[in-house]
Amino acid sequence: MNRTSTPVDAPAPGVWEELVTAALLGTERRTPPGGTAGREAPVALLDAAALETVRRRAGLRPAPAAERPVPAPDDPRPPLPPAAARRLALLLADRPGTATGGRRGTAPDLMELLPQWLAAANARGFAPPPQVLPALLDAARGRTDLRPAALTFAGPRATWLARLNPDWRFALRATPGGGAALPRPQDEEQTRRLWQEGLFAERVALLGALRSREPAAARELLSTTWSTERAEDRLMFLDSLRTRLGPEDEPFLEQALADRSRNVRATAAELLSALPDSALAERMAVRACACVAVDRTRETPTITVEAPHECDASMERDGVVPKAPAGRGERSWWFGQLVEAAPLRTWSARLGGRTPREIVALPVADDWQSELHGAWCRAAVRQGDAEWARALLGAPSAPEAGGPGAVSLAERAKLLGTLDAAERAGWVAGFIAAHGLSEAFQLLGVCAVPWAEPLGRAVVDALNIARDAGSYPWSFSGVMGLAERCLDPSEASRLDGLLAVPDEHEDASPGAGGYWAEAFQRLVTTLRLRAAMAQELGAGAA
Repeated sequence: MNRTSTPVDAPAPGVWEELVTAALLGTERRTPPGGTAGREAPVALLDAAALETVRRRAGLRPAPAAERPVPAPDDPRPPLPPAAARRLALLLADRPGTATGGRRGTAPDLMELLPQWLAAANARGFAPPPQVLPALLDAARGRTDLRPAALTFAGPRATWLARLNPDWRFALRATPGGGAALPRPQDEEQTRRLWQEGLFAERVALLGALRSREPAAARELLSTTWSTERAEDRLMFLDSLRTRLGPEDEPFLEQALADRSRNVRATAAELLSALPDSALAERMAVRACACVAVDRTRETPTITVEAPHECDASMERDGVVPKAPAGRGERSWWFGQLVEAAPLRTWSARLGGRTPREIVALPVADDWQSELHGAWCRAAVRQGDAEWARALLGAPSAPEAGGPGAVSLAERAKLLGTLDAAERAGWVAGFIAAHGLSEAFQLLGVCAVPWAEPLGRAVVDALNIARDAGSYPWSFSGVMGLAERCLDPSEASRLDGLLAVPDEHEDASPGAGGYWAEAFQRLVTTLRLRAAMAQELGAGAA
């Protein structure tokens, strides 16, 4: 059917802008275009705006249809069990509370349980429901610590969504190669082409993947372009050799000691010192032994230290940093670097065949003990030497609260990392039993989750002692938060006796009993929730 229409006059240029200006300033100050001032001016303004709106919409020219996005990739993993999917939606819907003050109430902090839930779901190989992916990416956007587990769980669709929404671009940066598929191991030509022509993120991902399965092939691939790489790229690529580091890497790392970049040289030296049989480790051992001896002329054999008087070119080449940090003496700075890079087996032969425990027990002259023992701590961590770590940690009940060699809580935590999970938990449990919770937070952070029974029992007993002493629970909020996430859920039944408000003695802080009852109630509720989460995820396991 044919239709005719009455032509409409074209609008004058800038009419819409004038209407907006009149609306903002008011018709008393600005007369609408084509209208008159007075009481009818506001109505005239609205009529003109309505007409102009229709005119603007009718005047739009049709544009070509946008290209459809590529369909989302399939996720071959099995779907979540329904109960676990509902739980995930609840965890993602939770937001940090807005309550002020130190009182948190008895409700579990669901967002703090999300990392644990993701780890369990990833361990079982489940795929997320598609409808929760936006909320999951939003959560990961706000918490960088959540990103690795969240992106693993989100799977291939995370990068697909990230290309459509700029808010989620972190997924492209966090995913090696931006989610691009890496060549198959047997496709050598494609591997070489990607290494030579790929983006930096793709090359890092390729080298890391190859290093994990074929260390020698990764090293050879890196050597083909090493001399032409930028210094910052060489440093990143060299760091990949930490994976499956072995004696075969020594020639390449020795060459890197002559690199023009100081950071590359330092990293190469660090990696070589982690190989006790390397030539660099032997050179460091010779230098360190020249600085340390046992004085047998004293009533008790005593370690004496004569630190280097200079940092020569050969020491610099082997990774010794010549300039000391502010507040450190140069000689002690050089000495510490030599000792931490020397193989720990050096010291038994140098110090009369003594065991690590006997060596650490020797007195050290002239206030050098802290420097020497601190360097041995760093060496034990770098070389993964559990025997030396035990000697430096000492007995957990020792009066010095951490052993004769550990000079800080941070070093104790690192030394504990060289022990197996059971021994680590047992040592920390003994430390808590002897010294309480005031210094235990950092040590608890290196223990495997869920905590072994002796460690969990020690933490609960220490919290109970603090409650009975009338202290406020706020002083232990960090430990209580760890307990909510790390205590074995089976411990919930043991805590039922702590839920009542205790009688307050005259020395107790006012109201502390009620706060403790509330904190223990939250702990019990959280543990039972974690047990339910594990059961929901296990219901769909193969």
